[in-house]
Amino acid sequence: MREMVSGANIDLADPGDGAHAVVVSLRWSSPAGDGDADVSVLLLGADGKVRSDADFFFYNNPTAADGSVQLLGKIPAEEGDEDRITLDLAAIPGDVDRIVVTASRYEGARFSELDGLRLTLADRTGERLLSYAVPDAGDVSALIFGELYRRGESWKFRALGQGYASGLAGLATDFGIAIEDDTAPDDDRGEPTEAAPAPSAHEPAPDTTPPRTGEPAPETAVGRPSVPRPRTVRKKVTLPKAARKSLAENDSWRTARLFPVSVLKSDREREMRATSVLLSVMSQIPEFGRRLTAGFGAPAGRAETFTEVSLPHGDTPRRPDGVIRVERAGKLWTALVETKTNGNALKPEQVQDYVDIAARRGYEAVITLTNDVALEGRPLVDVKIDGRRRNKVALWHLSWAEVAHQAQMLIRHEGVGNAAHAWLLQELLHYLQHENSGCHGFQNMGPAWVPVRRGIDEETLCQGDRRAVEVVENWERLIRQVCLRLGGELGQKVLPVQRAKRGTDPESRRAGLADDLCTDGRLTAELRIEGTPGIMAITADLRTGKLRTSIEIPAPEQGYPLTWAKRLVRQLAEAPADLHVETLTDGSAGGPRGTLERLRPEPGDILPRDDAQITGFRLSLFKSMGNTRGNAESGFIRSVDQAVDRFHAGVVTRLERRGGRRP
Repeated sequence: MREMVSGANIDLADPGDGAHAVVVSLRWSSPAGDGDADVSVLLLGADGKVRSDADFFFYNNPTAADGSVQLLGKIPAEEGDEDRITLDLAAIPGDVDRIVVTASRYEGARFSELDGLRLTLADRTGERLLSYAVPDAGDVSALIFGELYRRGESWKFRALGQGYASGLAGLATDFGIAIEDDTAPDDDRGEPTEAAPAPSAHEPAPDTTPPRTGEPAPETAVGRPSVPRPRTVRKKVTLPKAARKSLAENDSWRTARLFPVSVLKSDREREMRATSVLLSVMSQIPEFGRRLTAGFGAPAGRAETFTEVSLPHGDTPRRPDGVIRVERAGKLWTALVETKTNGNALKPEQVQDYVDIAARRGYEAVITLTNDVALEGRPLVDVKIDGRRRNKVALWHLSWAEVAHQAQMLIRHEGVGNAAHAWLLQELLHYLQHENSGCHGFQNMGPAWVPVRRGIDEETLCQGDRRAVEVVENWERLIRQVCLRLGGELGQKVLPVQRAKRGTDPESRRAGLADDLCTDGRLTAELRIEGTPGIMAITADLRTGKLRTSIEIPAPEQGYPLTWAKRLVRQLAEAPADLHVETLTDGSAGGPRGTLERLRPEPGDILPRDDAQITGFRLSLFKSMGNTRGNAESGFIRSVDQAVDRFHAGVVTRLERRGGRRP
């Protein structure tokens, strides 16, 4: 992998050689743990401008109609978050000269507040080709990380690190995007401001020098510019959450289903049925199929899926559960699929056979699909991938929870091409969520759960115990699944927060958390939910058997403490009466606290008597923790899900920022 510097450029492989799909990843972290930015991509013609507003891809327009550009959204990284973009270079229209990769901040935030700004570019196998660390972003609210540009029949990449103090509005205007004047962002006083003057045009430079940049204009607007959704995008179909009134005579009648599950008897039947159902829906709904395979390097093209496949392998043929093939411009991308349901584990020797077969036959990938959630920095199975082969095989993992998440995002929030596709995805989602399908996601805290809990109760669990590490790993899997489930229901990004103080190495971080578990008997996690004023914290106290869900909200910058307390109690008028409210102060000692039921008649009781400076408030709900390691009624996993759902619905939604994102 080549480490780039600002202004440097590098040749990318000719798309004709098969490197037609690349994955661009943007990464950053925040010392405060709450930094975020939005990624966008612009397709530019030879004049340095977009051909139309449809060439601007952002959170409201994440996918090109031809699949050449797909914004995949955020995933947790070693430190902070990582935003991924797939670019199918062979599908980029011929009159597009450059692809500009940018990110922008909003509400007055600047990139100087973020650490570790980095772009990486990988090929379709996941092998990183280059990396570029932005040396000093400066006091800017929009940043061009880099660009891909044509040189003859091939593509090159140039590292830029160019900032815009005028934000996304100035950047978009510079490249020919029309910004709506009637929805201009407001200044600090709430009054409309004039648009900031755009910098001079960004011109392409010779290969040996960085591009010429203009002098950024002074910042005059706060917030996100209202970039109109491209009018060329067809209206998408979504399904309402509320079910239509049934015409059944009584509740014993069951709606006819496309994918019945009542006849499934064995694990083998569940695997075969689940594989066939999923692959058939992927081939029929392009948006869904692309969403699942784009991150694996698959191009956007005509897709076909197969089951009951037999492939030669020595004396005994091997039968993977499925095959995905995508054709684009006469070239094939092929992945073998190995599926497990009902919590069954992958067999390393079986996966190794499929990797060897794929390498011999020139296939690009092997995809495993199980209930398990992969941990960052660690494969689910250890297999040997021969890097000396000309055809490199990528090993990818997908969880059933992620499949359900992507289906829900499409049918509930983002939409698909037509009503039939929406109904088909609804049938798939119903199948995956049925108790008999075996596709329920991560549902077992593992064999170490009971011994670790017993060791904590008896105070015999010692630091360095491998069983504590196993519990921490499964806790991380559970939290990642909670994020997928909640994000699918809300249609918002929900991500686990990884604090920088824990380090960047995942294994070291888990070992440290395991030592903390041995010492204080607690499992902790934090979730960042888009559009909420703080970070949700989850604490499982294995000593007391209690789950605590909480959020800290900062004190207003203006006004009087009594006014703050009254306003908070009014906001929480519909919150559970047993909600604990605690005042946070500058001092080391905690401030006053009490239940919402007690504070409703006298909000002033939450104010400190010694006139200590109030920094914020902590809101907490407590719940008894399930004992068993599974997802039964008395299970720990179910109790975590219930605690998160109750806290979000009863507390967090009362505190959400008004207005949300600008369209």
